[in-house]
Amino acid sequence: MGKRLMAALALAAMVCAGTAHAEDAPPASGGATLLEEEVVVSAPIIEGNEVTRYAGQYTEVTQEQITDLNAQDMSSALRRTPGVNISRYNPVGSFGGAEGGGVFIRGMGSSRPGSEIMTMYDGVPRYNPVFSHPLLDMLPMDPAQSIRVYKGVQPTEFGNAFSAIDVIPKRMTEDGYRTRLFTSYGSYNTFTQGVEHGGKQGGVDYYAGQSVRLSDGHREHSDGQIENYFGRLGYDLYENWNVSWFGNVTRNVARDPGSSLSTGNDGRFYTDDVLNVITLANDYGDADGHIKVYWNNGYANWAGQKGNADTTISDWDLYGLRAREAFRAWEGGEVTAGFDYDVMSGKALFENDNGTSSEFEREDFVLFSPYAAVSHEFGSRDDFYAIPSAGMRFYTHNEFGDQVAPHTGLVFGYRDTELHAGYARGVNYPGLNVAVFSENVIPPIMGGPFRDDWKNLDPELVDHFEAGVSQKLWGKVKADLTAFWDEGTDRYAVVQGTPKRFRNIESFTIQGLEGTLTYTPFADLSVYAGATWLDTFPSDLPYAPEWTFSAGLNWRFLQHFRLSLDAQYVTGEQVLSQGRTENAVNASEVDPYHVVNGRIAYVFDYAPWEIKEAEVYLALENITDSDYEYRPGYRMPGSSATVGLSVTF
Repeated sequence: MGKRLMAALALAAMVCAGTAHAEDAPPASGGATLLEEEVVVSAPIIEGNEVTRYAGQYTEVTQEQITDLNAQDMSSALRRTPGVNISRYNPVGSFGGAEGGGVFIRGMGSSRPGSEIMTMYDGVPRYNPVFSHPLLDMLPMDPAQSIRVYKGVQPTEFGNAFSAIDVIPKRMTEDGYRTRLFTSYGSYNTFTQGVEHGGKQGGVDYYAGQSVRLSDGHREHSDGQIENYFGRLGYDLYENWNVSWFGNVTRNVARDPGSSLSTGNDGRFYTDDVLNVITLANDYGDADGHIKVYWNNGYANWAGQKGNADTTISDWDLYGLRAREAFRAWEGGEVTAGFDYDVMSGKALFENDNGTSSEFEREDFVLFSPYAAVSHEFGSRDDFYAIPSAGMRFYTHNEFGDQVAPHTGLVFGYRDTELHAGYARGVNYPGLNVAVFSENVIPPIMGGPFRDDWKNLDPELVDHFEAGVSQKLWGKVKADLTAFWDEGTDRYAVVQGTPKRFRNIESFTIQGLEGTLTYTPFADLSVYAGATWLDTFPSDLPYAPEWTFSAGLNWRFLQHFRLSLDAQYVTGEQVLSQGRTENAVNASEVDPYHVVNGRIAYVFDYAPWEIKEAEVYLALENITDSDYEYRPGYRMPGSSATVGLSVTF
């Protein structure tokens, strides 16, 4: 009770003190200047939901929302996004790629090994292909201009997954220069530091940065560190062509604090990752697109594991070519065509406590998936309009059979009302993990006659149906409601009985509703609320709670002050990974919980030092000191505080 009262009083005192100071202070003079009174605040939690002309939907979270949420990484940046649920152990750093640091979209993404979610950076894949799932520490937030969460299958936007997350890097779009310095310190010796600088002159632009985020953690062995370096260089070749390079290096470590219900912990998880992307883009008005060449080299070391295993080391390369072009050859019409050529290459070493070891020798999977779609807009956005569309993505793999993924959709509306409906087939191929587990991890398969039987697997499939409506009112309110239904088949798992082997034997169904409401009564105040309802079969799918509610507020007041509040309530849910064993049951669950966070900042500029914007802020996490966890025995932090400074020149 004392912690709750102290946290609430601290927030109230900051607001009241800021109000009193601003009311009593004389007008600024000399170098200090007041910011403009009329400032449009960013929307809380998310920037908004967007529907593509192919009836797919994505949610965008910008750098402004990431800052307002005081997010340290991907899971904390998306923790309030409708349709998204997360799991983590520590304040900073993700332990492994499962419940120690995971993001789940509309009930998808909990399978381990493997995953139903594609994580991308600058439009190209970025994950661990050896075990075929994301590692969130390799997806740093500091280089991000925005994050797009694609909810549901969308073959024109991504392939080989049922949902996707794409991090869009920062870049300079207008002539000039920008430098930002930031640092913070808070509870549990949590420290952040970063430097960014960018510039643009004529046809040349660049952006570079560095950041470190580290914490001792709220429990013993819950420390973590995220280290990040990034850069971008762009050049306009001609009036309609641009070439650019983006690079990012991450070095990270996180420890497992272990369950309070037992003894010991699961060691330490290291990741190193290097990403390079070269993009050749064009924009002719009637046609635009790009070609991306990428290479991602990564390394993960899981040391000090429980049980007989000691260390697991994986080393991988993701590389390939991605091309896309949209043609507007006639008025109202658009044809989009492209292809993804992806190579997934990796090896692994398994070391045991008794000194024995085994090695998975490097193997390559190659996937080629061309796609095309056509759409036509009838009418005008100022009045009635309708955009029917249809398309297809074709898959061919060097180890598994070919697949076809059709989709069709309709977007139609009248002025401030828009509806969309669509169907899409999702395809998710087995990753290197099926070879790794057959040859090195599951003893009955390793020593049996079906060691290579994984080559007979088919890709997992999902039939995705979605319909939604969006309504704007008075220029101040926007409401969205979306219904979705996913029918999954051919999920691969290890069959029971003898002999053990992988087979496509499981199915699942996920249906739900997702609603959001944004209300901006004044230019300096924006309020948000969102809710998601999920109904799944089997009913024990992990990280698919029946109800998730989120709310937020951004308020700019007294010229210099900005207040951000966010809250979430989640009903009880099954947790831990969805195992790849026939009829696996998820018995672990956590209780319902609520979490409230806040951030208040004093914003100013200072002309003599050419400071365009600076802020001093206080961020409070878990203001009500809620007792919650994402895994039994892994209590999350109670009330905690961070103070920070950010200066932009």
